[in-house]
Parts: sequence; structure tokens; C-alpha cells
Amino acid sequence: MRHLPTRTTRRRAAGALVAGLLAALVPAWPLPAAGAEAPAAVPAVPTAAAAPAPADGLALTPPMGFNNWNSTHCRAEFDEEMVRGIADLFVDKGLKDAGYEYVNLDDCWALPARDANGQLVPDPARFPDGIEAVADYVHARGLKLGIYTSAGTKTCNDAGFPGALGHEYSDARQFADWGVDYLKYDNCNNQGVDAQLRYTTMRDALEAASATTGRPIVYSICEWGENKPWEWAADVGQLWRTTGDISDDWGSMLSIMKQNLPLARYAGPGHWNDPDMLEVGNGGMTDTEYRTHFSMWSVMAAPLLIGSDLRTASDETFDILGNEEVVAVDQDPLGKQGTVLSSEEGRWVVAKEMADGSRAVALFNETSSPRRIATSAKALGLPEADGYTLRDLWRHKSYHTAGTVSATVPAHGTVLVRVSADDRWAGNPPAVELGLDGGTLLEAGRPSALTTSVTDLGRTPAKHVSVSLTGPGGWTVRATSPTGANTLPTGRALRTGWTVTAPAGTPPGAYGLTLRAEYRSVSGARAENVLPLTATVAVAPPAGTSALGDLPRLSATNGWGPVERNTSNGEAAAGDGAPLTVGGVVYATGLGVHAHSAVEFYTGGACGTVTAQVGVDDEEGADGSVVFEIWADGTKAASSGVLTNADAARALSADVGGAQVVRLVVTDAGDGITSDHGDWADARLTC
Repeated sequence: MRHLPTRTTRRRAAGALVAGLLAALVPAWPLPAAGAEAPAAVPAVPTAAAAPAPADGLALTPPMGFNNWNSTHCRAEFDEEMVRGIADLFVDKGLKDAGYEYVNLDDCWALPARDANGQLVPDPARFPDGIEAVADYVHARGLKLGIYTSAGTKTCNDAGFPGALGHEYSDARQFADWGVDYLKYDNCNNQGVDAQLRYTTMRDALEAASATTGRPIVYSICEWGENKPWEWAADVGQLWRTTGDISDDWGSMLSIMKQNLPLARYAGPGHWNDPDMLEVGNGGMTDTEYRTHFSMWSVMAAPLLIGSDLRTASDETFDILGNEEVVAVDQDPLGKQGTVLSSEEGRWVVAKEMADGSRAVALFNETSSPRRIATSAKALGLPEADGYTLRDLWRHKSYHTAGTVSATVPAHGTVLVRVSADDRWAGNPPAVELGLDGGTLLEAGRPSALTTSVTDLGRTPAKHVSVSLTGPGGWTVRATSPTGANTLPTGRALRTGWTVTAPAGTPPGAYGLTLRAEYRSVSGARAENVLPLTATVAVAPPAGTSALGDLPRLSATNGWGPVERNTSNGEAAAGDGAPLTVGGVVYATGLGVHAHSAVEFYTGGACGTVTAQVGVDDEEGADGSVVFEIWADGTKAASSGVLTNADAARALSADVGGAQVVRLVVTDAGDGITSDHGDWADARLTC
């Protein structure tokens, strides 16, 4: 959960762990060329057996269900009518059949005070029939009920609902008597009591209640990763939070993913790393980003707890959450968390060993442009074979490959496949990879050139290959070279040049293009591959010197909250920052960011220099440390070196002549995101 008075504390505690965790990631290795094996130095996914399942049989696969906090917080719509409605939707929309079973209540379900007997009292306005009646309703639909409290004297909400510290045994018994099946145990107002003691006491209380009532309760430890629970909680609870709270934006999701990935060896049946609940459908990210969110949580064997209000969810949200092939990756009984094979320049390969010997592979593109991402069957630890079956888990189609697993992945997208070494590969058409050379960044009314490729990755030829590129209505898309080939042998590519023109007057923004290849297998079966692309119409910056805080941006990602214009980063909603202040000097213009951050501007080859006064904002404590970087297209043009709260603003400038895109990056200097408010003060672009 998220509560403003404690949010920064949680962020800092989790952020301080990032550097050490990321150090455990596999180094970034070179990616293979099309049709080539990965270098022998690339380590294979570990194949050691998972830790033995616990004797209690709880959470043998990651828990799946719903929690209301991300969509409702403590607002009035959180009540028993909502809970009943979610339970009904689980059944009606097929989510129960897909594996979702827990309907969990978060904070604010109780009155602020216990009764005269020290018992918890459900809020009669929210739950007039009581928790037991709600549990009965949920159970009648073949589902389970979860509840929330804190390992402190109060919960995390500002209203101060009663926590369980000192009441563990009576509260656990009350939960069991009500029919509760799952407990989320938070970390606020803990009075400095040792974390392991607090959480172990509740474990013992839950076991005692279970022994008396016969009701086992899954135990979710929510101490935000402050005390490294992955090192001690495997015999305490069934899952433990590894990070601070997630929020419904790309930067938050990405940061949490990066913190959780290095902890793969601690996960297994009955003990799971928990990178917090899902934000899918809450509106702060695109559908592409939500598919990445769901894909990466699944390949990380994370608990899948829906955080959106399903009563108002879109069809696309249900399609994402209900993708049973992706859910099967998360719920695989072997219980392995995915392992990072490479992460070079934001091109991630994360692979998960499956119980049937196959590998689930996430090709994840962190960057804001399409990128080719590749690995191989050898790098995945699969045995040598004539061919491999490759199943696309979002397109629900099967192909075969000679060994290369690769795709051009859209910005912020993930291609999730399952690769098997089996004798059935020849019954599938060959996989073809769609590629793109050149950018999809253009100015209205001006032709832009790009080149596409269609490459056969299979063991057999692709026959009667044709390729098409389409854009929005009114756009002109013309091929400048052949768009077809009778036969495309293994490893060979059809390359086609195109000119793309957006009509004059097209407003700036993102527009969809679709690259499609159609072909036949040697047996005559039809097949296709589709690559959605985004063309960005940009406006050239004005001549002269402009304040970057006032110019339109191509893209912006931020470690916490939005990038702010002409104020510091406030960590929550846009416009909540303060004046930019570094070393006691206040600046009227600039950008306020929070590491990790990247802000892109279109310069169209017409600009010469970027200048700024950079530093850690004075509003933060003594722990901040960041590095500011200026990139011209794909080349780093300037770096500030490490700056801390003790440093005055440092002048930073870069020659960006000829660049189409300028990117301003702030990193965490390798020690986590604690207090990392970076100011691009007085940032200016000269064109």
C-alpha cells in the first residue's frame, strides 16, 4: 500500500538496496546476429532443482487474486458490495478458471478502535454484514478471502486503524474464525521492534489459529524489503515484499522490476519474491507497457494480484489479465523465477526454466525506440536439436526456429515466448523476424526513409514471402525496393526500403504503423508475423536558445513521479514540486527529475549545444548521489560525474550538432535511488 507520510521512507529503504541487487545481475553480453548462436561465454539458465516444497502445502505456486488498494485506497467505494462484485467477476469473466482465487481486502476495513474485549471491529458502513458474511459469499463461489493488518500498533493509513502488534494471537484467531484465507501483514508503526521477531510472532499465531480452527492462512510479509526478508523469511511466510510500493507509471514499474530480478535464487514453491501488486488497467501506462508489466511479473514467478477495479475494466485489461498462456508461465509447478541472461543497453533477455524442460523467454525493450533483442537455444540451456518449437504467448501461435530466438521489440514492449526442444517442431512454419533500420521519427510534410527486413529463423525456407507497411489514413507509404521473395532460405533476409510521409499539418504525437509479413511453410501452410510500430511526428525546435523546461518532449521516464517542468520533483502528481534549488541557489527554469530518469527532445539535426547547471536538489537529505548525462542520438556527449547533496551545482554542456534526438539521463550513481532528486537547472538548447 501507499501512504504519503511514509512513502519516502519506503522508497529510500528500497532504493538503498538497488545497487547491491543489480550487481548480482548477469553482465550484459553481446547479442548474436540473426541466425547465429550466442557467444559461448553467455551463461545458461541454471538448471538446479528448486527448493523443496513446504510441508504445509500453502502457495506452492505464486498466489493469484485481487487487492483493492491500487484502485480505491481508502475511498468510499471500498466496501462489501465491491468485494462481492469482484468475486462475481472472477467467475463471470473466466479469471477463476485462469487461476485467480484470492479476493483480498486492504487497509480501512476496520473501525479505528477495538471493542471493549480488544477485538477488531469491521467498519459497519463499509461491511454492514461483517467480514464472515463476505467470506461466506466469496467461498460460495469457490474463491478465497484475504485481509490486511500491520505489524505495528497502527496500520499505515493516516486514520490509524488498529495494528496487530501485541494482539497477534487474538487477531489471528479472529481472522480464522471469520474464514480468512490470506493475510497481508504491513510494516507501519512497528515501534522499532525487530522485524524477524514481529513477523515470526504472527507466523506462530497463524499456525496456532489454524491448528484450532482447521483453516490455514497464506502469510504475505509486507516489510518493503527493508530487512532483506528473502534471506530469512522462507520459513516464516509464503511470500515477502522485495521493494517499496508500486505506482501506476512506467518508471515505478521498471525500478521495481530491476530490484526484484536479482533475487531469483530465493524463490520457489511456498516462498516467493513479491514485487508488489499489478497496476494493469489503472490507466497510468499504455497497453503495451501493461503487457510488459504482466509478462515480467509472470516470468519472475511473482504473485499476480490484480490492482484495478474490474467492475470498470476494459476488454483489453481482461485480455491481459486472462492470458492463460502467460499465467501458466507464472504458475509453473517447478517454481523457478526467471534469470537475467543479458541487459545490454536496455535490451533484456530473461529466461525461466519450466517443469516440462522448456524455457519461457522474455525479450524486453526498456528503451523508447524499437530494438532487436536476441538469444539462442544454447544460451537458454536447451539441448542441441535439429529444430525448436517457439510459441508466441501473446499471439498464441507456434513456429519453429533453428536455434535463434529474436525479435524487434517495440518501445517499452515485451515479446514473451516459450521454447522447447522436441520432435514436433517440423509441423510448424518457420519463425520469421521482422526488423527495422532507421527511425520512425519525422516532421509533418517531409518524407522520411526507413528500411525493413524479414529474416527466416527457421530450419526450413519461408516460401512466397510478401511484406507490407501501412500507416494512418492520409499518410503516404511507398516501397522503394521489392516487397516479395519466392523463397527465403534459413538465415536470409528480404530487405525493403520505404518512404513515409505524414500530411502537412499533422499534429505532433505518436501514430501507429504496422509492418506485416505473410508467407508459407514448405508444406504450404499460411503464416504471418506482425510488428506494430510507432511513428512520432515531431516539431523542430525554434532557432536561437530555448529553455528545455518549456520545450515539448518526445518521451520521459522517471524513477518516482513525473518529470517536472521548472520545478523540482515532487514524487507524486504533476505540479507538486518546489522551486529548483541547488547549493542554496534558486533557478527559475529547468527540469526536476528523480533517478533513474531519461528525457528525450527532438532536435532534428538543427541544434548545436545543450547547457545546464546540474545537481541534487536541496530539498533532499544527505544521501542523494546522481550522475547527469547528455546523449546525442546513441552517443554519450557529456557526463557530470558523481554529484551529491554536498556539491554545488555543476555546469554541464555538450555538443549535440547533427543529432536528431537529445536525451538527458540521470542515474543513481550505482548506490540506489535514495534522495536522488536531480535538477537540470537553467537547462538550455541552442539551435
